[in-house]
Amino acid sequence: METITISEASKHVGETVKIGVWLTDKRSSGKIAFLQLRDGTGFFQGIIRKNDVPEEKFDAAKHDLHQETSFWVTGEIAEDKRSKFGYEIHIKDFDIVGKSEDYPIGNKEHGIDFLLDNRHLWLRSRKPWALMRIRSRVKLATMEFFEKHGFTQFDAPELTGSAPEGTTELFETDYFDRSAYLSQSGQLYAEAGAMALGRVYTMGPTFRAEKSKTRRHLMEFWMIEPEMAWMHQDESLKIQEQYIAYLVQDLIDHCARELEMVGRSVESLKPFTELPYPRITYKEAIEMLQKGGFDVEYGADFGSPEETYLADQFQKPVFILNYPKEIKAFYMPEDPEDSRQVICADLLAPEGYGEIIGGSERSYDYEYITNKLEENGLSKEDYGWYDDLRKYGSIPHSGFGMGLERFLAWITLQDHIRENIPFPRMLNRLNP
Repeated sequence: METITISEASKHVGETVKIGVWLTDKRSSGKIAFLQLRDGTGFFQGIIRKNDVPEEKFDAAKHDLHQETSFWVTGEIAEDKRSKFGYEIHIKDFDIVGKSEDYPIGNKEHGIDFLLDNRHLWLRSRKPWALMRIRSRVKLATMEFFEKHGFTQFDAPELTGSAPEGTTELFETDYFDRSAYLSQSGQLYAEAGAMALGRVYTMGPTFRAEKSKTRRHLMEFWMIEPEMAWMHQDESLKIQEQYIAYLVQDLIDHCARELEMVGRSVESLKPFTELPYPRITYKEAIEMLQKGGFDVEYGADFGSPEETYLADQFQKPVFILNYPKEIKAFYMPEDPEDSRQVICADLLAPEGYGEIIGGSERSYDYEYITNKLEENGLSKEDYGWYDDLRKYGSIPHSGFGMGLERFLAWITLQDHIRENIPFPRMLNRLNP
């Protein structure tokens, strides 16, 4: 008899197998008990008929199996055309491994605060399970995409001596009697990597100490940040849209069941695989907003209402090109057609989820970057190495960053991006 997982059930129809499971729910009707089972790879139904097991086993199934009890189950895999999964197990025997009494998360509605206080257990439920599977798949697809496009994965440090963009909104820690900070971005380090390896990307956690409490802000989140040597914005935009379309198609191909579990239809995602994505300039966006009744002028940064309105005009991701330099980072080069602007782009997601990618060309002019560092009060001691990238064989290069949680919130239609991360409340308890 083979030990299998629920996800392997389709390969063992008609066979007697053994599976380690937890009970998520049950109901009984006379001489038959229906058990809802999970094992980490999936969910399906187990059926126990009174005539198929010893009487004490049937009584145990009715009285000793409670929600989240763990046990080994032995039975025959059968097709179940009534279920979306398509298979079930006809149980011949089971052995309890771990009892579970008064499990706090019942099969009913709970408030989000209660669920986050019990996040370590809520992960077992269907929706968080599906979200974690989708998240894992996006990370795998990210590595596949960049491997196919000639990128090398490049790890940036998480503890840094200064801010990547000169901001003071950092988490500070004592580092052997010196100040160190949790990194906001791997970008500047990735630029050094691109000068050595051509095309690189970083993927890891980043931290922002902004005192923000909105559906779009997290203190800790994951960023995917590619940097590309010998590349201008037009080619970078093509890489960006190809990357997003690749992720969406990969989820359609591999996570249709999980997407359905979180309320996202595969059909609604298909338009996002169609390229190219629309492109408008910042100036055109301002005009569009003014016509839409927004009180905005040139120089304004866009908030959630403006981004939502602009994206709604296209019903698919849209690039906004070349923002005013005052609202963008110091390393972005001036737009040769308008010195008030820099060569950059934000990719806005439809359906009200805002910016999912921010990118730009990186200035490769030594004097320009040196002056910008001085203008922004960034010391030569902290940023001299970044200046060196322009001093020794500088070249045109571009890069972008995608927030993983923001992307996942859009793809899975979540009301709040905190549902995509494992333990936000636990972090709050550790750091009140």
